[in-house]
Amino acid sequence: MPELPEVETVVRGLKELIKGVKINKVIIRETKLLVYPDPDTFIDLVEGSRVIDVLRRGKYILIKLDNNRFLVFHLKMTGQLVVYERNNKYDKHTHFVFELEDGRDLRFNNMRKFGRVYLVTKGEFDKAGSLADLGPEPLSDEFTVDEFADIIKRRKGNIKGLLLNQKFIAGLGNIYADEALFEAGISPERKADSLDDSEIERLYHAIRKVLKMGIKYGGTSMKDYVNARGRIGEFQNKLKVYRKTGEECVNCGHEIQKKVIRGRSSHYCPGCQK
Repeated sequence: MPELPEVETVVRGLKELIKGVKINKVIIRETKLLVYPDPDTFIDLVEGSRVIDVLRRGKYILIKLDNNRFLVFHLKMTGQLVVYERNNKYDKHTHFVFELEDGRDLRFNNMRKFGRVYLVTKGEFDKAGSLADLGPEPLSDEFTVDEFADIIKRRKGNIKGLLLNQKFIAGLGNIYADEALFEAGISPERKADSLDDSEIERLYHAIRKVLKMGIKYGGTSMKDYVNARGRIGEFQNKLKVYRKTGEECVNCGHEIQKKVIRGRSSHYCPGCQK
């Protein structure tokens, strides 16, 4: 699933490509992905509107329109938001098409049809999945070591599960949680409230470091992820533990292991992470 760096990369690309552009026509080819409102209302409200900004909140993409509404997308496992020249044929997995005034299309592709689309006002964010319930943004200036420590010390579950909980920290997923825990030298099985102050500070900085690196390299493309121009990311070439099971640790030479923790696969080095 695209995580914060992948979604941020898409958002930055869309901002360059479609900010200020008018949406002339909307084509919905698969209504299953549209959660709110109904298709007719959605089309009526989006057609003729102009994009005034593109934002990210957690793993959500928010396209702000000039009618005080937000087009909200969650890519889920295989979603793509890509700008095409209109003469390109639709992919069989293209479920939404937004025809732009300049002859291009913004298309929402979703291979497994798990992605979700909403059209809401700011006061209706509670209708857009978990958008209204997200925790702090880990790269924001407001997200301090003290705030992170407060989150950690109040929880008794394992640290990996906590990092994946979007109500506590927005945008982290399996890839960057594994990489951050490795960077900090902390086992994914550790109980959150067992971390001391120095470990919490190391993890805080590790989270921010790996997320920034992920954005720098355009995200991680393991299978379906592409940016707004349809290009893959490069951070998969920089990963140290995620999907490296059986390979030697780059730090100590121990074999990278995989273990299912709270239903999710965790990749870690038993030599480096304690």
